Amino acid sequence: MTGVDDQQPARGHVLLVGSAGGHLAQLVRLGGWWRGHDRTWVTFDKPDARSVLADEAVIWAHHPTTRNIPNLLRNTVLAIREVWRIRPDAVVSTGAGVAVPFFVVAWALRIPTIYAEVFDRIDSPTMTGRLCRPFTTRFCVQWPEQQALYKDTVVIGPLL
Repeated sequence: MTGVDDQQPARGHVLLVGSAGGHLAQLVRLGGWWRGHDRTWVTFDKPDARSVLADEAVIWAHHPTTRNIPNLLRNTVLAIREVWRIRPDAVVSTGAGVAVPFFVVAWALRIPTIYAEVFDRIDSPTMTGRLCRPFTTRFCVQWPEQQALYKDTVVIGPLL
């Protein structure tokens, strides 16, 4: 994957953070990159996540996250505890809201972060993209048109 490779830790531990559903599906599609690493997933306890991640190490985050302050606080405590415990070599996300506390904590601990903007938002930035951007080491987009929305991005191509 262009742009992601230069941030790839050498056989390190990767924390993959994403909401269930389409965000998780896009993280899974990055499998060619993360399969060579130790990894832990952070997502919601939903049927699709349980199915897709049956043989993976998973931390279940609190949902819903959209404009839900109590769950933002719960996920912030979860992020502090788990990022500190795991000490990943990188945190990777495709969104949504669950990514924000993990990116802030990783940034505070100087752990590289890689964010891939979702493929279905071509004409406007997502809220999570805007919130995570200041805490992102490498910001990736899936379409060239998305580069106009964010500075210093790398086009990685569509994940779905």
